[in-house]
Amino acid sequence: MSDKPLISVVLTTYNRSETIAVVLAALQQQTDTHFEVVIADDGSRPEHRARIAESAACCTFALSHVWHPDVGFTVSRARNLGVAQARGSYLVLLDGDCVPDTDFIAQHRRLMQSTCLVNGSRCLLSPLFTQQVVSGAVSIVGRPWTYWLQQWLEGGASKIAPLFRVPDFGSRVESGFRWRGIRSCNMGLWRADFERVNGFDTSFQGWGHEDADLVLRLFHAGIRRKNGFFATEVFHLWHEEATRDRASANESTVRERMRSRMVRAPQGLEECRAVADFETVTFANW
Repeated sequence: MSDKPLISVVLTTYNRSETIAVVLAALQQQTDTHFEVVIADDGSRPEHRARIAESAACCTFALSHVWHPDVGFTVSRARNLGVAQARGSYLVLLDGDCVPDTDFIAQHRRLMQSTCLVNGSRCLLSPLFTQQVVSGAVSIVGRPWTYWLQQWLEGGASKIAPLFRVPDFGSRVESGFRWRGIRSCNMGLWRADFERVNGFDTSFQGWGHEDADLVLRLFHAGIRRKNGFFATEVFHLWHEEATRDRASANESTVRERMRSRMVRAPQGLEECRAVADFETVTFANW
């Protein structure tokens, strides 16, 4: 039995089983294998749930799938339910359209630090390149720097950050709260810290800023942001943007909380556990 902390990857999805298959295949190739995966499903249709089960059958790591009914964009609750199912002492939040490279888990483990959350980054892929990846025509995991340089030059990738790995250093940690660049699609934090602030606030519905609210409340609790650039980059598969009709209301809530010093979500992790409308399927366990 490893004495390293177990990492739980909480992987969100909604009706994108084709991208989940790519992400699960990438997680299968990790150099650090002491992790589990919990798929946090925000109400995918039956056909997508069936395809997820097919992809899960090929995985050798511990894997479960938590699903709740589709009542709109409620990713905060889906993530909370995923965390409730997770067993690890360290959480890595990852979106189901963000493909990790082979050292993704190892890099998050390298950067984990007490009183810190790791804010990762992403490399955006073009629509055409995304289609090639999803169709299985190309594989993007474990590629050399020359490959990514070529993709960047040809417009297939938004940046060449995946080429670099920079050592851990003190200036990664920020002393203040900064809204810009918060990425819950690629974030690492201690489970105890997540529970301390009662997780994501499920009153945030529709697209936008539930991740900024989480990071703000963690900041109020003494948890500082640590940047994971040049270490934990993921490859973000292209998709059309979600409607942002709730973004301004969610932003206003966060700005109010910047003044209030709120720590715990009024509707969060504990409240999600109390409503038994979700289903959990375990595909592989230790």
